[in-house]
Amino acid sequence: MAERAGSRHIALVAITAAFVFIVAVTAFAGEQQQEISMSNHPYVGLWITKDEHIRHELLANGRYIEARGNRERAYTGEYRVNGNHIDYKDDTGFLADGEFRKDVLYHAGMELVRG
Repeated sequence: MAERAGSRHIALVAITAAFVFIVAVTAFAGEQQQEISMSNHPYVGLWITKDEHIRHELLANGRYIEARGNRERAYTGEYRVNGNHIDYKDDTGFLADGEFRKDVLYHAGMELVRG
């Protein structure tokens, strides 16, 4: 009986390890797909307000750099684009979003155009 329970425990551990491995590989593949798809994405590049005070640089690796005035790296973080919608998560955990419409990025009450 103890041998049977031990075999079940080993099988359960093996199944759990396989599941964790599959989840990790799937997550990594998803990140790789995001990076590949963003490298040619039409929204990658520099977006600026008309007064050039706010500048968002959307990098091909899914990261962004926001400059404000003389502060070239005021905020940094990651972004995801789904259709015309963009979600931002800065490195402190703050979340924001925006929408692309007719070559304008609408974000937090601002309008940014290609720089």
